[in-house]
Amino acid sequence: MLELNRIARFVGIAAMFLIYAVLVHYVNASGQPSTLGVILAVLPILAISLAMAAHSASRIAGILLLTSTLIITWLAWPLIARHTGFIFWVQDVSLQIMLMATFARTLLSGRTPLCVEFASMMHGPLSPGHHHYAHMVTIAWVIFFGLMAAISTLLFFMAPLTTWSIFANFLILPLTALMFALEYLARRIALPDVPSGHILDAVRAYRNASARGQ
Repeated sequence: MLELNRIARFVGIAAMFLIYAVLVHYVNASGQPSTLGVILAVLPILAISLAMAAHSASRIAGILLLTSTLIITWLAWPLIARHTGFIFWVQDVSLQIMLMATFARTLLSGRTPLCVEFASMMHGPLSPGHHHYAHMVTIAWVIFFGLMAAISTLLFFMAPLTTWSIFANFLILPLTALMFALEYLARRIALPDVPSGHILDAVRAYRNASARGQ
């Protein structure tokens, strides 16, 4: 029953993301300012504000954050309606750059590459070969997210909005899934004696390590 609940939760979340992507593409393809476009453009911002308010140490600060976000949205409504495509692009590129930076900052001198850290959580102390492989995978993810940001930017400014929208809403996630699949195949070839694992194993290992650290 627990496994079914997890599957149902995953399917529900995936369905919500798909519906959101379809609606965003519909707004971009229409090329006309609309209430739906504004709602979709500010929805991620409102969600982030709500999450920050919920985790705020001060209830008053959380309420002020939400109130400020709503007031700014209301005042900027006409401007947002005219530039929803630009806002969607900023959100998309910001996410890709944030992910790229998350991996890239762990490659700085004196830090542990992110994929090395995940691999260590899952498998314990790594062999030199495994450590080198995980280091290179971290670099590969930096390159991947950098390419996604660059392609998204080039398409937004040099191609029709609908072309960019198809890439941003319907291709980036499948390309990310393909990246995971290719990395898994490469790992099986490069490290055949290492037990196979997937992203959920890394997430569980991270949660367990965080729980032990508290």
